[in-house]
Amino acid sequence: MISLPAPKPLRLDGAALFLDLDGTLAPIAARPQDVVANPRLTRLLERLEAGLNGRLAVVSGRTLEDIDRILEGRIVCVSAVHGLVRRDRQGGLQTPEPHPGMNRAVAALRDFAVRDPGLLVEEKGASVALHFRLARARALDARALARRVAAETGLALQEGDMVEELRTPGPSKGDAVRDFMATDDFRDAQPVFVGDDATDEHGFDAVARLGGFGVLVGHPRDTHARFGLRSVEDVLAWLEAAR
Repeated sequence: MISLPAPKPLRLDGAALFLDLDGTLAPIAARPQDVVANPRLTRLLERLEAGLNGRLAVVSGRTLEDIDRILEGRIVCVSAVHGLVRRDRQGGLQTPEPHPGMNRAVAALRDFAVRDPGLLVEEKGASVALHFRLARARALDARALARRVAAETGLALQEGDMVEELRTPGPSKGDAVRDFMATDDFRDAQPVFVGDDATDEHGFDAVARLGGFGVLVGHPRDTHARFGLRSVEDVLAWLEAAR
């Protein structure tokens, strides 16, 4: 796989910045709750928010409450649960009703998780995730279970890094980018999306179609992103150099 070139230093004037959280702004942890606020990141986001005149949004698979916890409530524009939940610049909130099959999915994943203390079920309202980073021997069974439950319930299957997520069908991260870009606060800016996981490909595709570019964090792979950075540390350093 050919490595992507690193992006040039970001010019804040005229840019709109969309940032994933885990694996992009913060290292991936064994358990979601292990990721906590980082003063360096908080200061950086405050500076970027001011320099971009509010054209900054965090687009993450986490819940809105978890994003606010980790980022200390500094970012108003947020898309949570992979695009299903969106909070706009005025604080308006869009959130879907959970799919009727959600309770059944939660029960199935919880029944499976009792087999191994390393399995973790994370309920997000409109979705439920099964984490197996601490139980990698269960990976094949976890993926098979998630596919079966998705087929039985009509929930959408979202595969990630050591996690299988069953979500209410609806908007993706790419849809969240397009929704933000259609608002007066973001319109006419060049969108830039930075992310690491397969779920971020929707965001990379959306910004490319809108005249911007994506930045893939981590190992090279087939991607819609035009540029690449190796690690969270590289992302933070690149953002700190933005002017």
